[in-house]
Amino acid sequence: MKYLILFVLFASFSSILYGFYIQEEEVLLGSKCIGFGTVGIFLVAMPLFLIKYSRGKKMKDYMLSEENIRKMREERSENPENQ
Repeated sequence: MKYLILFVLFASFSSILYGFYIQEEEVLLGSKCIGFGTVGIFLVAMPLFLIKYSRGKKMKDYMLSEENIRKMREERSENPENQ
């Protein structure tokens, strides 16, 4: 999975750079390459990255709820040197 993400990122950045390189001669093809590279980064690589590195984690731990606010306040009052 890691290598797939790296391959998609490399291909997307290459497509974007190639699009900027040929945009002077062929505007339409250059714009398409830039667009496909952007789609590759944000609609393919980023979700794959998030799926890989967030597997097994609880979303409840990262949400700002009343329970988590109380925990943060308790930890802050226990460690006065951080204030």
